[in-house]
Amino acid sequence: MGSSQKSVDVAVIGGGQAGLAAGYFLRRARRRLEFDFAILDDGAAPGGAWSEYWDSLRLFSPAGHSMLPGWWMPEEEGQEYPSARHAARYLAEYERRYDLPVHRPVHVDRVERDADGLLLHTGRGDWRARYVISATGTWRAPHVPDLPGRGLFGGRQAHTADYRGPEEFAGQRVVVVGGGNSAAQILAELSLVARTRWVTLRQPRFLPDDVDGRALFSIATRRQQAAERGEAAQGVSDLGDIVVVPSVRRARDRGALSAEPMFDRLTPTGVAWADGTVWECDAVLWCTGFRPVLDHLEPLVPAGPDGRIKVEGTRSVDEPRLHLLGYGDWTGAASATIIGAGRTAKGAVAEVVRGLEQAE
Repeated sequence: MGSSQKSVDVAVIGGGQAGLAAGYFLRRARRRLEFDFAILDDGAAPGGAWSEYWDSLRLFSPAGHSMLPGWWMPEEEGQEYPSARHAARYLAEYERRYDLPVHRPVHVDRVERDADGLLLHTGRGDWRARYVISATGTWRAPHVPDLPGRGLFGGRQAHTADYRGPEEFAGQRVVVVGGGNSAAQILAELSLVARTRWVTLRQPRFLPDDVDGRALFSIATRRQQAAERGEAAQGVSDLGDIVVVPSVRRARDRGALSAEPMFDRLTPTGVAWADGTVWECDAVLWCTGFRPVLDHLEPLVPAGPDGRIKVEGTRSVDEPRLHLLGYGDWTGAASATIIGAGRTAKGAVAEVVRGLEQAE
């Protein structure tokens, strides 16, 4: 290959919370085994997806329970639940604190096998690695359901990924679609400046007011441990779906979080239900989730119909030199959270290091 090619033992794709957690454990493993690694991040600056979230977004746990391995997140002055901006600053400082070898902006277009390992093609030259840890998350793949009339609606359609604040919708009629945390947090502030209607596939389920990310992580941990023993245990979804952070609590208490059944179709001027009810609106805000960003792995291990790659723990079943971090519970309990990313990264890196040792 050309002179632009670089070689490392381990390439981590993605410099958000999961990628940085992997970098921490890789860096620590070098104390006893000589190898090199690089983190390839397509962002222009540190902070991962947190730097792109809307300003008022709040974490589900206090700072003391939102940490990557090795360093507790500092508290944000005046806030029990840290903001997205605070989380982005924390990730940026974490990267500097541990002097992690992050290269940016580097977008990995595809990963392929070759005779000497795994070849990563990027817009800034190729990289060869013995192992790859993919930690690209979901933010770049917003999901919008393909409902009848979606192409006919003449108003604005936006997704959670597009939302930056309520001001742009002030005075408008807005339908918020989705029954999760993003929908509830956005609706809490949007309903103060706009006429809103909240539609969901099923009635939203609010967690008890005293349950936040701390309890959810404990529940997810116990469920994973029980599953490993072949036992059943209570899951997070058994309690509810929406964490009642302060803004959501206030909106609920003033009656702004009353959900209606999902509409059946969009019209040129609004939304319509099967019973003939029609509501004209200016915008539809789709808070309908995300899909894993795995297109770069398509040449290596194509994802299944559910958008996932078959894994054992974090390791790909079909390509043992590939690990996946932070995409959701299918890659480790609570692995898409800041505190959960560390545990799954620790296990993945331990497997990678064992592979490197056996090859010595």
